Amino acid sequence: MTIKEKIDGKKVLIWGYGLEGKSAKRFIETHCSPASLEVFEGKQNELNEDAYDVIIKSPGIPTDHFNDKYTAATDLFLSEFAAQTIGITGTKGKSTTSSLLYHILKECSGKPVFLVGNIGVPCLDIYDDITPDSIIVFEMSCHQLEHAYYSPHVAVMLNLYEDHLDRYITKERYFEAKKNITLKQTENDHFIVSDQVPHIKTDARVWIIPFMGGPRFEMVLKGSHNQINAFFAYVIAKDIYGCDDKALRASIAEFTGLRHRLEYVGNVDGIDFYDDSISTIPEAAIAAASSVQNAHTLLIGGMDRHIDYTVLVDYIRKHGELDYIFMYESGQRIYEEVKELVNCRFCSDLQEAVKTAKELTPTGGACILSPAAASYGYFKNFEERGDVFAKLALGNS
Repeated sequence: MTIKEKIDGKKVLIWGYGLEGKSAKRFIETHCSPASLEVFEGKQNELNEDAYDVIIKSPGIPTDHFNDKYTAATDLFLSEFAAQTIGITGTKGKSTTSSLLYHILKECSGKPVFLVGNIGVPCLDIYDDITPDSIIVFEMSCHQLEHAYYSPHVAVMLNLYEDHLDRYITKERYFEAKKNITLKQTENDHFIVSDQVPHIKTDARVWIIPFMGGPRFEMVLKGSHNQINAFFAYVIAKDIYGCDDKALRASIAEFTGLRHRLEYVGNVDGIDFYDDSISTIPEAAIAAASSVQNAHTLLIGGMDRHIDYTVLVDYIRKHGELDYIFMYESGQRIYEEVKELVNCRFCSDLQEAVKTAKELTPTGGACILSPAAASYGYFKNFEERGDVFAKLALGNS
């Protein structure tokens, strides 16, 4: 059944009017003929479900319950294009891997390739451009997958760390949402998964990607985690889509990465500054510190989502060669665990943290913003946080 057939003649409600909600409204207004179309931005207990046939929920909205009336833009899209879609999820590395795979397939597959999803392009926006031979690379968040009914032809799970506990409470419930990426796959589909991810029952052909010991690639991107991301992309492009090995490696080598993902900001007074504002979990901050050869100062902290920071605290205690500057709510919590250490300081905000970092970091050293926390409550999003950091680092504000 096409999206048009699901919507035509129905009383439709779009619940949530962010990027995906607006995209869904545009699509329905130009492609469908609903009996009615409304937008709602309240809570679920304020929603009169009986008044609608179809409720299109935005992914960021938590639900008390979910029934057959509810759907989402992701599911509507996959109902038509699952067979052409590569869905990529995981706690970290989704955007880099999705963008790298998109870059590779555009260069090497000889087919039209699109990049959509949680990376910022709503999937329904490309509907009219898709041809029968198109490949869609779809970055999928846990929120998009939480109630998914369809699964992509190629499903990818890069890793699994503790995250989004403000919504899911436990890592197990968070994992349950992620697992839906392979829920409806068949023996004709592919599931590519890290050997660090717990076993998931699936009917798809399973490809296990080792966390350690894979091939090495010539890359602009720093860090062993990006070598793993590249290995995922390489396996998909070569073994599933038949791309040439030499061309693949050349394409990987020329990929320069994404903004705010261990992005080099510049050198000021002999100090290298790196923006890793995408970092929202402790493992990401550790990876950043381990990836930059001249790392000296790490800026940590943001919104407190009640993540377990034990692994980061342990890292800080073992790596006294670095200076750590903590800020905001989660930074305060971590600082309380390590405040007796002379290389740990607390600052009230990012501006004070950058000022302090410039005083602490020696010539030839690097200062890295890798907060291990969400930006909300202090910045509009991680992009704004990274932009503010860059301006402060370069002395432009």
